[in-house]
Amino acid sequence: MPEMTANENAPVRESAEIQITAPAEVVWKVLTDFEQWPAWNKVVTKMRVDGPLAPGTEFHWKAGVNIASRIQELVPPNRISWTGRTLGIKALHVWSLRAGQGGVLVRTEESFDGLPARIFASRMRRLLRKSLEEGLAYLKHECETGGHT
Repeated sequence: MPEMTANENAPVRESAEIQITAPAEVVWKVLTDFEQWPAWNKVVTKMRVDGPLAPGTEFHWKAGVNIASRIQELVPPNRISWTGRTLGIKALHVWSLRAGQGGVLVRTEESFDGLPARIFASRMRRLLRKSLEEGLAYLKHECETGGHT
């Protein structure tokens, strides 16, 4: 199966990346332990996971708005992707981790489709870019200072 990417045809699509000075296993564990997100990601205020970390598992969370997501792809410790739905928006979020000397390069990309994304594309792109960058900064902080290494 080919690797998933954000929807190239979506009206809103952004990506960001960051270098994290921690072992890949630590970054993967923090990223995929969904129930712990509210403890380190200040944007996520609620999280409920409806099963194991596996394709098809749904999770419901709140990051300003309520989001229903489903894991689509899982390639530990390198890739995870999920789809999400909220307020008429269909999202596709892909995370990839590439270990190297001194840590892990973490790349995240996300696309929004749906009527709200088409109408408010410019504003939503700015908000999404900010959200991705904040999420990476919180992940970096947790992996490097959270006592996981």
